[in-house]
Amino acid sequence: MTDALKARDSKDVEDAIAWALAESKTLDVVGGGSKRALGRPNQSDMTLDLSGLSGITLYEPEELVLSARAGTPLSEIEAAVAASGQELAFEPPDYSVVLGTPAGRATIGGVLATNLSGPRRVKAGAARDFFLGATAVSGRGETFKTGGRVVKNVTGYDLCKLLAGSYGTLAAMTDVTIKTLPRAETEETLVLAGLDDEAAAKPLALAMGSSCEVSGAAHLPAHVASRFEALGAARAATVLRIEGVKPSVMHRRETLRKLLAGVADAAVLDETASRALWRAIRDVRPFAAAAEGHERPLWRVSTAPREGLKLASRLSSGAQMFYDWAGGLIWVLMPPSDDAGARAIREALAPLGGHATLIRAPSAVRAAVDVFHPQPPGAAALTRRVKDSFDPKGILNPGRMWAGV
Repeated sequence: MTDALKARDSKDVEDAIAWALAESKTLDVVGGGSKRALGRPNQSDMTLDLSGLSGITLYEPEELVLSARAGTPLSEIEAAVAASGQELAFEPPDYSVVLGTPAGRATIGGVLATNLSGPRRVKAGAARDFFLGATAVSGRGETFKTGGRVVKNVTGYDLCKLLAGSYGTLAAMTDVTIKTLPRAETEETLVLAGLDDEAAAKPLALAMGSSCEVSGAAHLPAHVASRFEALGAARAATVLRIEGVKPSVMHRRETLRKLLAGVADAAVLDETASRALWRAIRDVRPFAAAAEGHERPLWRVSTAPREGLKLASRLSSGAQMFYDWAGGLIWVLMPPSDDAGARAIREALAPLGGHATLIRAPSAVRAAVDVFHPQPPGAAALTRRVKDSFDPKGILNPGRMWAGV
């Protein structure tokens, strides 16, 4: 597929979809293309390029609200909010290192369409929780608006929540509005060394249940801990991040240290080392494509935190992994196989509950296995009805998430 339709504004998007409907063509909806390798391989006739829909259209730091065109580079938005002492609290990750793609191509529309969130989700919430409003064009060629500029503005269906995580299969977003938050003055990370997966469950649960407002909680087993430069050690590390103004951070750090005194001795990473560590966790740097090649399939597993730390014992010794979200998010590097380890992963996860998504594998493998977790019949029927409501002809990113949808 070489042909592309490059939109300059929302009217171009509407015209492109209307043309595709008339000509019975399917469209691969793309912003910067940084997440093109996520999901099932492209099955479209043409590309609808939204990268021309760029620019911040409104930013009111005092109101904690920002509006931008969907193709605006994420780096531009992060620079603008940082200049005002703010941040995107859901900590959007950069998967370029694990997908082997050029860095810096992510757009705000792509981040919201995939609903990707970083380590701070355990405290602040997911990308969808900061998604206030959007203008989009459905697969019917109809422009619609949803949400607005404040959190409590929905009297009907909150379509922002539906668009978040839909991977462009329902509509092409042209404009979005998000909530920003003040950036923490500083941060520190408490490091508990030498705990195995089962033992790490206790301090993670204690920390998340405390009043210390932990904004990052991860467990890095010994086989991956050495790949985090900020740690500089080969021992397993259970890491807990605290953010805020310096006096508060120091007080909460000591409170947490006392709470965990009976579990393990704790070291402290200063602000610089802490930021480097959590960026590496956010972007899954231990499993970078350059280091692993594209032969080792990479999975993103989500389950209840109390169950996540049990996953290692249910998989073969060839799997490598580390845990974020206090054990609720597990990154698993599987040995090469014909099905990318799909059967082993999902059989191990079945008694624990949750879902597994294949993040990295060759195109042929991603076409042959379920990249996203198989849905039960009721959920699959609902997904089909939602898709038919927004895109009855199936012209937008067909088959991106599930075959035939």
